[in-house]
Amino acid sequence: MRVMGIDYGDARVGVAVSDLLGLTAQGVGTVKNTGLNGLVSALSKLIEEYTPEVIVIGLPKNMDGTEGFRAETTYKFADRLKTVYDGKIEYMDERLTTMGASRFLNTTNTRGKKRKGVIDTVSACLILESWLSKNKS
Repeated sequence: MRVMGIDYGDARVGVAVSDLLGLTAQGVGTVKNTGLNGLVSALSKLIEEYTPEVIVIGLPKNMDGTEGFRAETTYKFADRLKTVYDGKIEYMDERLTTMGASRFLNTTNTRGKKRKGVIDTVSACLILESWLSKNKS
């Protein structure tokens, strides 16, 4: 079962997919968020290419576990994504994933423009890996 992970952001959206066995996450890339229509169009091409059975979207929560305006924006994005994807959409708490991605990029000595281009993809991988670990059968 293939699963797609998405780290939704105002400027960039990171995308990762699992292998066909649903064991590991690999980064696909980062899509520039030029507005919901353009973003969903770009993501629909990736959905068509990878045919995921589930899409996992990182849900930004406050440190106390409550949902704020960022979560509302993410739900609106997911609703728009449902216009091109009729499979299952789930959410994964993404607290600290950007921090984890930053730590990973620090250990690989990724800096500057290259870092900015991959941090969202690494975050999507972390979101997807968390979901895969939680849903092992």
